[in-house]
Amino acid sequence: QVQLVESGGGLVQPGGSLRLSCAASGFAFSRYAMTWYRQAPGKERALVATISSGGYNTNYADSAKGRFTISRDNAKNTVYLQMNSLKPEDTAVYYCNGVGDYSGRSHWGQGTQVTVSS
Repeated sequence: QVQLVESGGGLVQPGGSLRLSCAASGFAFSRYAMTWYRQAPGKERALVATISSGGYNTNYADSAKGRFTISRDNAKNTVYLQMNSLKPEDTAVYYCNGVGDYSGRSHWGQGTQVTVSS
C-alpha cells in the first residue's frame, strides 16, 4: 500500500522555523522525484520545492529561495523541508508528492498544516 505521511507542521511565530518530514512506503522511493507543494485558503496548490530521485538536483519557487531547503534520505525513505524565516504568507497546508522517474506514477500525502502567526 502506497503511503506518504507528512509531519512536522504546526503553529509558529513569524521569523521562526519548522522542519517538515514526509515518510514514504509502498513504492520505490529512491526512484521518485519528490516535491513539496502548499495550498493556502482560497488559493491553488503551488509548488514549493522539488528534489531529484538521487538528491543531486533541487529547485525552488521564488518565494522559497534562500529560506527553505529540501533534502531527502533514501535510506529512510523520507523527504524533508526545512523552513526558516517563516512569514505569515507561508501559512498553508503542505503536501508532499512523488513522481516516478520511469513510471510517471504520482503519489500524494494527506498534508500537514503550517500556520505562521503571532
